[in-house]
Parts: sequence; C-alpha cells; structure tokens
Amino acid sequence: MLSVAALRARWTGLLGPFVALCLGVALMSMTALILVSAQPRVPDRYAGAEVLVAAPAVEAAPGTFPERRPWSPERAAELAGQLAAIGGVAAAVPERSFYAQAVVDGRPVGEPALGDPQGHGWSSAALAPYRLVAGGPPGRPDEVALDRALGIAPGGRVTLLTATGPAGYTVAGTVDGPGFYLADPVAAPLARGVRLIGLVVADDADVAAVRAAAEAVVGRDGTVLTGADRAEVEPPRDVRTRWIGMQVLTAMTALAGFVSIFVVASTFAFGVAQRRREFGLLRTVGATPGQLRRLMYTEALAVGAVGAAVGAVLGTVCAPAFGALLVDAGFQPVGFRVRIEPWPPAAAYLVGLVVALLGVWSASRRAGRVRPLEALREAVVDRRPMTRSRWIGGILTTAFGLLLTVRLAGAGPDDIVNYALYAAMALTGGLTLLAPVLVPPLTYVLTWPLERLPGATGMLVRRNALTAVRRTASTSAPMLLTVGFAVLIAGSVATSAGAYASRDAAAIRAGSVLVPAGTPGLSDAAVATVPGTALLPSTVYADPPGGAATGAGIPIIAAGVEPAGFARMNGRLRVLSGDFAAFRGPETAVVTAGLADRLGWSAGAPALLGYPDGTGGQVRVAAVVADGSIPAQLLLTREVVRAHDPSALTEAVFTPATTGQDGGGADRWAALGARLVGVAEYAAERDAAEDRLVWLATLILIGVSAGYTAIALANTLLMATAHRARELLVLLRSGATVRQVLATVATESGLVLAIGTALGLLVSMVALLAIRSALSEQVGVPVELVVPGSTIGLLVAGCVVLALAASVLPARLILRGGPGGGGYRVE
Repeated sequence: MLSVAALRARWTGLLGPFVALCLGVALMSMTALILVSAQPRVPDRYAGAEVLVAAPAVEAAPGTFPERRPWSPERAAELAGQLAAIGGVAAAVPERSFYAQAVVDGRPVGEPALGDPQGHGWSSAALAPYRLVAGGPPGRPDEVALDRALGIAPGGRVTLLTATGPAGYTVAGTVDGPGFYLADPVAAPLARGVRLIGLVVADDADVAAVRAAAEAVVGRDGTVLTGADRAEVEPPRDVRTRWIGMQVLTAMTALAGFVSIFVVASTFAFGVAQRRREFGLLRTVGATPGQLRRLMYTEALAVGAVGAAVGAVLGTVCAPAFGALLVDAGFQPVGFRVRIEPWPPAAAYLVGLVVALLGVWSASRRAGRVRPLEALREAVVDRRPMTRSRWIGGILTTAFGLLLTVRLAGAGPDDIVNYALYAAMALTGGLTLLAPVLVPPLTYVLTWPLERLPGATGMLVRRNALTAVRRTASTSAPMLLTVGFAVLIAGSVATSAGAYASRDAAAIRAGSVLVPAGTPGLSDAAVATVPGTALLPSTVYADPPGGAATGAGIPIIAAGVEPAGFARMNGRLRVLSGDFAAFRGPETAVVTAGLADRLGWSAGAPALLGYPDGTGGQVRVAAVVADGSIPAQLLLTREVVRAHDPSALTEAVFTPATTGQDGGGADRWAALGARLVGVAEYAAERDAAEDRLVWLATLILIGVSAGYTAIALANTLLMATAHRARELLVLLRSGATVRQVLATVATESGLVLAIGTALGLLVSMVALLAIRSALSEQVGVPVELVVPGSTIGLLVAGCVVLALAASVLPARLILRGGPGGGGYRVE
C-alpha cells in the first residue's frame, strides 16, 4: 500500500525514468531486430545457380573486406570443363564482372554510392533469375543486353563507359534486372581473373550429390557453396556496409543502455535528496532501512515494467522504418529488410528491467541511511554541499582526466579517439562532483548583469542558486554532459577531417586534380585528356612468409603510377632503405615499411606477387618507404597494373594545369565522368563517402546522448520546480505577480543551462585542444580547431526550449489558483 501511494504521489518525478527506459528499450528492440536481420544474403545475380564454386578466400585483417584470390583464365576454363561434366550439371558458367556504365544525355548514369555499375558476359545471365523481356541475347561484339529500366528498346543505341573509355553499342535485348551483358568473347578480356563459377543444375538433379562431386573436382583450390552458404560470395561492398552499420548500432545500443542507467540513477538520487523529510518521517514511525530500500526498488520496478513494455512494442513497430532509413543512409546494403521475431523485444524488455534496478541501487542505499527526524532538523540552506568523499572523488577524477589530456596531446593515431573519450568522461565526472564548488563563482559572474536591472529578479535568482548549491549543481549536470559530449564528438570529427585534408593538400605538388564525377573512377580515355600523374588502384596478393597455410594469401592494396611523375607530385615521400630512383620498369616495386616487415621483404630482394587476373610474377623491391608516405601499401608501374587488371579505374590524375583552363573541356570531361578541381577541394572530397558515414554516425550518437540527457535535464527541472511549490506560493503571497514569479523561474532555468553549458564547453575544449595538438604532431601541418557551431547551437536551443517547458509550465500550474494555490496540491 505504501508503495502504491508513493507512486501516485511521485508520478511527476518518475516521468524521466519512464521516458528514458521506454526510449532505451525501444532503441534496443529496434537495433536487436536489425542486427538479427542483418545477415549475409545470397546475391540476386547468383540466385539462379543452386551450386556456386568460389575461388579461395584470402587472409583478411580486421575491418577489411578483400575479394577472393581469382583463378587465371586457363585454370578457370579447366575447372569449368571438369565441373560441367558432373552428372546433373546443365552448365558451368565462369562469372566475369567488370566496370560498365551507361552514358545518357552526355552524362554517366547510375548510383555508384549504392553499388558499382557492373558488366557481365551473357552466359552469366543464366546464374541470375533475370530473363529477356524483349529482343535477344548479344551476338556481335557491338551488341549489349541491358536493364529495361533504362528505357532503351532493342535496336536502339547506347554508349557504355568501361575502363578503357566510351564505346557505342546496339541494344540487342532487355532484361528484367540490373547489369550490362556483352557477348562472352568481348567480356573475357575485360575481366580475365575469375572468382566464381556457377553451376546450373537440372530440375531433377541431387544438389547434395552435385556438391560432393564439385568438392572432389575443386579440392583445396576453392569452396563449393549451396543453399544459404551461397551468401559467402556476397559482394565485399555489401559486407563492409553491413559491418559499418553493426558498429553504429552496437555503439548506439551501448550508449542507450549507459545513459538510461545514468538518467534513472540521477533521477532517483535527486529524488532521495528531495524526500529526506519524507524518509525521516517514515523512519520516525517505525520504517526500517530495508523497507525504504524496498520502497525505492518497487518504484523502479514499476516504472521499468511499464516503460520497458511500451518501449518493446514501440521498437518493434518502428524497426522496419528505421531499417529503411539505415539503407538510405548507407549503413545497410540495398535490399535489406527487417524480420520481426519475438525474442529480441523480449530480451530488450528484460534488459530494461535490469537497467531500472541498477539505476536505483545507489539511491536506495542513500534512502536507507536517512536517520529518524534527520530531515526535519535540516534547514533549507545547503550547509555542507561538498562532503569529504565528494572532494576526494572530484579531485582524483579531474586529475585523472587532465593526465589523460596530457597523454592525448602526444598520442599516436590509434590512441587519439580512446584518450579523448576517456579524458572527456573523466573530466565530466570530475566537474560534476566538483560542481558545488564551481557553482558559486559561475553564479556571481552570470548573474552580475541581472542585478544591474531594475526589480528583484536578479537578486532572487542569485540568492536561490547560492542557497541551494547542490540543487543547482544537480540540475546543471545533465546540461554539462549534453554539451560536453556533443561538442567533443562533433568537434573531434570535424577537426580530424580538416587535419587529414590539410595534410593531403600540403603533400600534393600539382596545380589541379582530375577526379571522377558520377562514376566510381576514371577511364583511360579520361586520364588521357590531361597531362600528369595518375593513380591506378588495384589489389595484388602475396603468400605469407614461411609458407604458412592461411587461406589463399595476403591481399595487398596496390597502386599503379608513373614513377618519375609520382616522385615529383608526392611531397610526403620518405625513403627508409633502397633507392626510389631504381623504381622503373615492370620488374620493380616500392613497398611500405609495415608491409615489408609483415612479409619479410627488403630493398633489393625479390618478391612474388599474385595479380588480379590470376597470374603471378616476380618483382624486385626498389625501395622501402615510411608508412603513410604513399597512397597504398605497394607501388607498381601503371603498365603492370593495367596489364593484369583490365577493369581497374584510375582514382585521380594530378596535373600541373590549373582549374578553369580549357573552358570547352568541361563538357568533354563530364561525358567521360570526370571533372577538374583544385588540390584543396580534392583533399577535402577524397574521403567524402567515408566522411559522410562518419558524420551520420556522429549525428546519431549525438542525438542519442543529447536526447537522453535532455530527458534528464527536463525531468530534474520538473522535479525541482514541483518541490518548490511552497516557495513559489510564498513569493506570490508576498506581493509578486504571477508574471514576476514565472520570470524568476525561467531566469533560474536559464542560469542552470548557462552553468551546465559553461562547464560542458570547458570539458570539451580542453579535450579538443589536446586532439588538435596530437593531430598537428601526426600530420605535420598546422591544424585548425573546428567546432560545428550550427550543430551545437541547435542542440543548446533545443535544451533551452525543453528546460523552459519543464520549469515554467509546472510553475504556472502551481500558481494557477492564485495566492491560495488552488491549482496545485502543495505537500
């Protein structure tokens, strides 16, 4: 009965924990459903093949998603012949994919951000459920079958852009799926290496028997896949997208759980401080400490049960829409769908209950320590806002945060983020504990202009804040957390992006850069339009040192360059051993120190490489250079990369020409999917896709953390205002008007926000200055500190609106009945 009565009387103070748990469980339900649904799936273009034979997988470092090591054309043909002879196999089709993109109205069309445009040999159409809907298959070298969605009928003409450049084709037929299909003899030179052979089996064939026979044929030179296992050949692009999405979702879920505990704990702790008189009276009439603790747990369990139930339902309902937003944002691959299953919401519900109980644990212990009549003897004034334990904890935590900040200023690239986060957390915790010490001086500074205004508002605001220092500190703590983490996260991302762009721009010795426009890369025809040094990226393979059996080798990020031009263009090149001038001709290469150490290579020594066309060769290491001084792990000549990777696309061309030259060249470049930009613009846009994902993830995390702490802020102010009902009515009875009382409440809320904002900015700026120092040391150029003012301004403005609503509206209800207080029950 006591618990039920307490719940009815304190429902306003429990709104914050209820909303926090509801949203937390909703987020956990949504993310759990999405994570369960985010499983690899069989690519559509292989859905028509019951059995897939994939090339050997390679060793992959964490966070990397390399393609399989291809078979050579000869080995692929040999395997296809042997596989086609298996009983029940109607066809064994080597899958050859290459870059191809239609040019319509003088511009390449397509969405490279959603998937690279692909061309295939016509025989590959048998592996997909796509069928001809008009016309026939391509038979001549100048014919193509393409997606009917392009709106080009059979007999029409289309220009296809491939790695070599644009070429005209006649549309032989249209299919009901994406892709461009050329005659097999035309496609074979564009994709020499083969990574997959699809087996089309007869309707009455035993798939298990076909698989067993295929495994006997392939042996250790590949992997045979059937059923759901065919998802292993999902494009690395989709695997990477899903991996990024899982990192974001995991971080969001962890943050939601952590901040939910924070909100619940802070709300109940604040409630205990306000209910000391109530608990003292209960102890006086015989309540034991255990009964008070059970009372607190009962309140938390009731809030958790209802809030978690509502959150589980809300998360389940919103999961499909949230999944679609993740696809649009690039955190899930195209075609992703959320599957509704019962156990993820149920698990989130149980987690919500645990969070509620964990959040009330500390507060229940404090409630149990209240002595009989202790609260009745206390004055309203905070006589001792800082206890000894709070002094010790605040000083030690702040000192630890400052120590981490010093370490951060000299941290390496792998430690910057961790040190920044830990330093900010420590400084936030330290300043929160020391807030009662910092509140008085900040109050004097911030209220100085108010006391110069006519009326008593300024004096009342200052005296109220100084009289109830602990209350002021408690209500400003959520704002400290909100501003501190938002500024830190947004500022560190923006500052890091600017630092790396400045580094790249400073290292490039060129007048301008030719970059892709609407295409995933530049064709050879586009490269030929300007003089300069081109970067042709590719992937090669090396066997691990010592002949250890670790898959099909180690993938290496390579780039094809013209050696002399690259040396003139790159201002960051630092040779550690060997001679860069010896890098010339197809038999030489340049490697980074990290790769050389991993593979046991050294300057002047030979190195065996596997190429993207499935062939191999030997090169001599001309020089070993510092990590990060070249845009890849390995440099080869452009001729070598082009010979072994006919579908590779150039990343950029660094040219001495300046932007704006050759005004008539803009249309020509646009038709080739290129544009000429300045060096600074190139450096800023080079990782635009990555930066976009990082910034979206940043906004999501800011939204989650700020949303929760805003809930804590509003709930704390609501509780504080409700607790001051008598005080506000005394002001009204003393002659103040309702407008004056509300203005005082609003000004006090503004003071709380200003104190929290000032402390939050102090925390974040200390960490950001250390980040800038570390980045300057790392990139070797001056780094500008960037704080996204618009993002922070919107955040603070939202908190102001929420805080005023949470304080002024309850005060208005309290004062609604006039001096008699008829509109609000004063306890």
